[in-house]
Amino acid sequence: VQLQASGGGLVQPGGSLRLSCAASGRTFGNYAMGWFRQAPGKEREFVAGISWNGGRTDYADSVKGRFVVSRDNAKEMAFLQMNSLKSGDTAVYYCASGRTGWARLTAPEYPYWGQGTQVTVSS
Repeated sequence: VQLQASGGGLVQPGGSLRLSCAASGRTFGNYAMGWFRQAPGKEREFVAGISWNGGRTDYADSVKGRFVVSRDNAKEMAFLQMNSLKSGDTAVYYCASGRTGWARLTAPEYPYWGQGTQVTVSS
């Protein structure tokens, strides 16, 4: 299983970015997808998750109302739309493919991970 995250970059506070995650190697539409992030000196944390068919989404409290997770099973891709970005959102963002079709909030529930993409929010 391979996951390739992209779309990170430098953005000013209040700006937006859209992260993408391209997947291959397993039946994408059977599994949940998750987004996590890790800031320097901090542990990796859950950001958002989406169930196998997109019918259920979950968000960390810190990003609710600002981030939107989505997926396109036909294209085997997941997305994270990030709006109203804050300096506290600065981190390396990782996409991950779940153990089952239902999104979970903890990293061990995701056996496959992408390489990460850097998001820096700064003026």
